[in-house]
Amino acid sequence: MYSILFLSALAAYFISAAAFIIFYLKLNPDFSRYGLFFCRLGFFTHSCGFALRGFNAGFIPVTNLHESVSFFALLVMAVFLVIERSVCLRIIGAFVLPLIFLMMGVSSLFDTKIIPLMPALQSYWLFFHVLSCFLAYACFTCAFFLGIMYLLQERQVKSKHLGLLFERLPDLNIMDDINYTMVLLGFFFLTAGIVTGSVWAQQAWGSWWSCDPKETWAFITWLVYAMYLHARGNPGWKGKKTAILSIIGFFSVLFTYFGVSFLLSGKHSYL
Repeated sequence: MYSILFLSALAAYFISAAAFIIFYLKLNPDFSRYGLFFCRLGFFTHSCGFALRGFNAGFIPVTNLHESVSFFALLVMAVFLVIERSVCLRIIGAFVLPLIFLMMGVSSLFDTKIIPLMPALQSYWLFFHVLSCFLAYACFTCAFFLGIMYLLQERQVKSKHLGLLFERLPDLNIMDDINYTMVLLGFFFLTAGIVTGSVWAQQAWGSWWSCDPKETWAFITWLVYAMYLHARGNPGWKGKKTAILSIIGFFSVLFTYFGVSFLLSGKHSYL
């Protein structure tokens, strides 16, 4: 049953991504509605599959790459739906949905077997720590795409050759404000993730901080977004410069999540 729900979500995300891309190219509102319908359908089946897997496992299923990449995609989808619901910014779906489909495809390449928790992970802190970190990653992912959209639109405006791209993307101030909101929320969740992780580490290993590669890179990512928030308080840094910082921060997120897992060994290598 889990496999059916997972593949159903994968198919729905593919259709949604295609619909949003056509909407981006043609500006036909029908395709934005199709895209939104199928991304909601995918989110529903994805959530049901995740809940079923958690029920069968007896814990939040995020302890291997198949599960964690799927959970990452699920939360990116959730953040996108919140943005769409709050500000009706459907055009971002043309950027976000292809990534979600790709993430689900990557997730399907890894072993789908449920692996029992190792002793260090058998803690109620697992839920709070992982949820906080992945919510942060999801917010930063959306901020990344908003940063790209901002730079594309800003280039159009400065060139004074307003083409089709200008008609498809929102006002610069709107994208800058939403980008800031996403980074602010992501920073809050990442801070919560680091704090809960430190408390959990003290209980599991007797140390609040052990300079594990994942811990170190999480802190580096935290510093990058702290720089973003500090810089944005300066009027001269609003807009393009902070959009670039949100893009740089996302690459730090990617290395924290994927790079550390594949290139560096540590206590978090099982993720």
